[in-house]
Amino acid sequence: MILIVTPSARAEECVVSIRRATNEDVVVAESLRKAVSRLQTESYLTVVLDQFLLETEPHETDAVMDHLGAAIPLQLNLAICSADRLVREVRAAVQRHHREEAAARREAANILQSELNGTVTALLLSCELALGAPDLPEEALEKLQTTYGIVKRLRAQLESHTTAP
Repeated sequence: MILIVTPSARAEECVVSIRRATNEDVVVAESLRKAVSRLQTESYLTVVLDQFLLETEPHETDAVMDHLGAAIPLQLNLAICSADRLVREVRAAVQRHHREEAAARREAANILQSELNGTVTALLLSCELALGAPDLPEEALEKLQTTYGIVKRLRAQLESHTTAP
């Protein structure tokens, strides 16, 4: 979803142009205060801020910036900005948001995978040591072998996700 923050009469024209170009939902806030309210309840890909509001409501600007979350802010003078330029800027911001989100997911997955690999290695070593214990009751040996097999399958799954594109 995209948020446009402007009191401009061109707001509806901007909404139509952006919606047509991006296939994203687009909403309008007429003031920075209303934008903060929307930002507190919804997540946005990008927030288009009318330069006019930033200059006339400077005390509200910080509040908006504090509530952006992962949204990419765009500051444009919508009174003189063409629809084509607005669409180009919004498309670029949406693409940047998607790239950053994908990179963050990959990084989180890599961190989780590293942590899991360490735990899996510890489990495998513990099972191997336990399986090597003398005079292990048959029932305990079977359960350890089952556990060892499960942990090895988990290791294989982790490795297949590491090598996947």
